[in-house]
Amino acid sequence: MSKNSAPENNQVALIAGPTASGKSDLAVRLALAVERLGRRAVVLNADSAQVYADLKILSARPSNAEMGGIEHRLFGAWDGAVPCSAGDWAEAAKREIAMLHAEGAVPVLVGGTGLYFRTLIEGIAAVPPIDPLVREEVRALSVADAYAALQAADPERAALLAPADSQRIARALEVVRSTGRPLAHWQRQTVGGIGDRIALHPLVLLPERAWLNERCDRRFAAMLEHGAVEEVEALLARDLDPALPVMRAIGVREIAGWLRGEISRGEAVAAGQLATRQYAKRQYTWFRNQPPPSWPRHIGETPFEEDAFDGLLS
Repeated sequence: MSKNSAPENNQVALIAGPTASGKSDLAVRLALAVERLGRRAVVLNADSAQVYADLKILSARPSNAEMGGIEHRLFGAWDGAVPCSAGDWAEAAKREIAMLHAEGAVPVLVGGTGLYFRTLIEGIAAVPPIDPLVREEVRALSVADAYAALQAADPERAALLAPADSQRIARALEVVRSTGRPLAHWQRQTVGGIGDRIALHPLVLLPERAWLNERCDRRFAAMLEHGAVEEVEALLARDLDPALPVMRAIGVREIAGWLRGEISRGEAVAAGQLATRQYAKRQYTWFRNQPPPSWPRHIGETPFEEDAFDGLLS
């Protein structure tokens, strides 16, 4: 990965947690602490909304002032018309990390998309290419029919999915029909992870729920006052496919409903705040349970303590 190939020479900081938990601020403060020791640090985005150029406000992308003079990469790197998968992001992150290590710099990964972190560190499932005819047949099914078919073909996967989760149901069904093996089989055979080639310094933020919910509500309301409406207007003017991730981002649908006169401004704010809190709850659950037990969890409202990154700052 770099001229110094030993993992201990390839340090990577990782800050994860739910939305509005203070990750971005902590990443900058950590990067500044690294630079006070005479080393360069660069913050790398690991959030599936902040990758899109079209979602500067609604994704709470750090402003220039909030970046504190620290270089930030992979923020707004994708146009909204081009979906960014976990594999796409991981490949881009691997390139950035390799370049930074070659330059002697410290990458600081920050974000709330657990699948991004998992794909980068552990690798991606080596699913063979899907037969185009199978994909066409599956995508032509109604959600109910696809779910019933998945229950018959891969009951273990079907039991893990909500009956209305059309995207994941279709993916699981096309995999088992095309390859003859369930998705879980391929997920046990990952390739491309960098976990064994880096010295990872992770920290998971799990703030108190009431504090987090209040921040979610306050931040969404502030977004409408600072450009979110104009951001959604610009997206609607592009007439993008409604199924694209950028069009399904929290706030887009709610504000679009208000702009179309379907709901009031107050209803749009309330719906956006609720969606944000629900998303934060899902992230909280994921980061509490899914990362390795060895990853430190920080509970509380004041996340930064330099001793949490002793191995990096010593």
